Amino acid sequence: MRAWVVLLWALLATIVLVAIGIFGSLIATGRVTLFPAPSASPTPLATIEPVIDLAYGVVVLNATPEPGLATRTKDTIVEAGWSADSVLPGDAGSTDFPETTVYYSFPEDEAAALGLAGVIGGAQVAQTDAYLQVDDPATEVDESVVKQLTVVLGLDRIASPSPSATE
Repeated sequence: MRAWVVLLWALLATIVLVAIGIFGSLIATGRVTLFPAPSASPTPLATIEPVIDLAYGVVVLNATPEPGLATRTKDTIVEAGWSADSVLPGDAGSTDFPETTVYYSFPEDEAAALGLAGVIGGAQVAQTDAYLQVDDPATEVDESVVKQLTVVLGLDRIASPSPSATE
């Protein structure tokens, strides 16, 4: 009986030594860290709440082959509270713009752009200075910038795009 006890203790010691060896090699190779450094918790992104700001002028550009779409969109914007004089409809230089987008010029204009996107029904919002309107080019940009949002109507606004518009 004594031989069995010795054999069991030897087997147990072998298993413990193998486990310690595996764990030690994992620590030595850096695969296991006993005391990891605390990681910084991710900071939540600031969400910008949409605001309907009637102080902005709005330019509506129809970039689709459907005539009258800019005027109909202007009517929707005027119904939301903008004055008819502050919303200018027109045609864009192309008729194959894929997705309706509200463009704004400065980061502080994003909330107003999101509000306008909600008014016209789910448009994308993007920042660009391509539509920046300056009253007097001789003055500094900050002093003469007109508060303006530009809506470029895309093919997503027409019921069934014509084959030539999507090719």
